[in-house]
Amino acid sequence: MNETNVVQGVPGILTDDEVALSAEYLVDLQLASGQIPWFRAGHCDPWNHVECAMALTVTGHVDAALSAYEWLRRHQLGDGSWFNYYVGEEVKDARLDTNVCAYVAAGIYHFLVATNDVDTASQFWPMVERAMDFVVRWQRGTGAVDWSLDARGRRETYALLTGSSSIYHSLRCAVALAERLDLHRPAWELAAGRLGHALAYHGEAFAPKVEFAMDWYYPVLAGALVGDQARARLESGWNRYVMPGLGVRCVSTNDWVTAAETAEAVLSLDAVGQNARALELLAQTNRHRHHDGSYFTGIVYPERITFPGLETTSYTAAAILLAVDAVTNSSPAAGLFRHGVLADTLDLPEPGCSLVSL
Repeated sequence: MNETNVVQGVPGILTDDEVALSAEYLVDLQLASGQIPWFRAGHCDPWNHVECAMALTVTGHVDAALSAYEWLRRHQLGDGSWFNYYVGEEVKDARLDTNVCAYVAAGIYHFLVATNDVDTASQFWPMVERAMDFVVRWQRGTGAVDWSLDARGRRETYALLTGSSSIYHSLRCAVALAERLDLHRPAWELAAGRLGHALAYHGEAFAPKVEFAMDWYYPVLAGALVGDQARARLESGWNRYVMPGLGVRCVSTNDWVTAAETAEAVLSLDAVGQNARALELLAQTNRHRHHDGSYFTGIVYPERITFPGLETTSYTAAAILLAVDAVTNSSPAAGLFRHGVLADTLDLPEPGCSLVSL
């Protein structure tokens, strides 16, 4: 199967050939089983595996993307979940992370939008349905979603803002996928409405992780914060998380810039229409680019040394490719994170909540 909507380069930042080289790097990294590890002989987690499949889809490697989704289908557990980490066919971490399990909905809907291949999306629908039913099972009374179950199946006692934000986006993708397939899942719509309200108005429902850049931009990236609220969120954290001319700190307390967080911030800026700033930030990921099209995970300043070691990661290249697709509008799926593309959810406060949507 061939995909004609191949991601274009960005003038002055990346050429078409450089984009293609990064895509080939992902193809070369993929195992015969379809699994895409973080790096050679490294572990794989289903969330980043899906992100790589999304990047492969829009760069013309549709067969490789399908192989990645087939790997997920073969390894899905009976309750709809996946383990947290795999090395080859072995389980490295038996934790069940709700956000990790939910992201397959975003991946399959992205595939459908990019390719318009309804038949293939239909084939993967049972996998998505089981995964989302698993995730919704762990929604809390606050509307937030428990972040994981440990290896013994015991639920954690708190929710994470970044993880729940990503689940919110995945729920909206799952609802859109169901509608495109002439199916309806009102329980998912209600779950998304409750979760969206918690993300927009109840920060206290989530464990405090404010030092992490993802907690800054992810509510915007996921579409839980929109309009003035989204723009204010990005502006309020800009100086804390962005190193001028270098990129986004992974953690605000360290001058360690990570290219994946920088690329996701690009997607967040694109989501609210801040195109010039998005391009400026995207250009800064070139500092991480390796000659083979891969990207170093992070760079520590002022020493300008790569960390961890010389590590390059599949998810970093994938995030950058998705950001490039967004700013160039190369594929039909380029706007998946853009506000107004997915349907808005109902605002569903929990009983007794005095807050309403503005």
